[in-house]
Amino acid sequence: MSVGHEVPEVLDRREGPYGEVVLRRHGDLLQIIANGCFLMDTSDGRSERRLVDAALAALPAPAVRPAPHVLIGGLGVGFSLARAAANSRWGRITVIEREPAVIDWHRTGPLAALTREALADPRTRIVEADLVDYVNETSDTFDALCLDIDNGPGWTVTEGNEGLYAPTGLAGCARVLRPGGVLAVWSARPSPEFEETLCNAGFQQVRTEEIPVARGVPDVVHLGVRPG
Repeated sequence: MSVGHEVPEVLDRREGPYGEVVLRRHGDLLQIIANGCFLMDTSDGRSERRLVDAALAALPAPAVRPAPHVLIGGLGVGFSLARAAANSRWGRITVIEREPAVIDWHRTGPLAALTREALADPRTRIVEADLVDYVNETSDTFDALCLDIDNGPGWTVTEGNEGLYAPTGLAGCARVLRPGGVLAVWSARPSPEFEETLCNAGFQQVRTEEIPVARGVPDVVHLGVRPG
């Protein structure tokens, strides 16, 4: 893919419920910017796919837990959703996205090519909601939570997200996880402090998987299992 020294082209700019969101094209890449902060682009997606794969691998075998229900926090450019929909083992796939613009870009806009099949999958349900509010209010339960709404536990997009990675927020995640369910959290950099917080919040089998990137520190997926 090529970005060179081209000036990014703004494809859409909207004032959403949490500030400005922008979709840009930069060479071959599509990029999402929120309140001036780069969130993600379509350059790779290895770590976003691994987020879903690692959660599934940490669940019991199909004979013990058939057709698990996964909640994906953040639609983004769609890598995680597309990965989940490509795997027949997942039962239901619920995606929480708080920005109406991002949902529109996938349904009828430039990102549709990445997720058209996944959105048409009968297992998929898109919910327009703030993830923190949803986790605190929903009566649904899940076998896996795959969270990718920030650049990491210590690098949140909005201040309101900080509580999600604190003990009270993790207690909310545990509440909606079925016993033995998996919490997987994407981060742009490792966080030993978050590992410790997961352990202190009662999660077991806590570990961090590193995913190499072209430059800089690796992306990671933090994993923890709710006790059975």
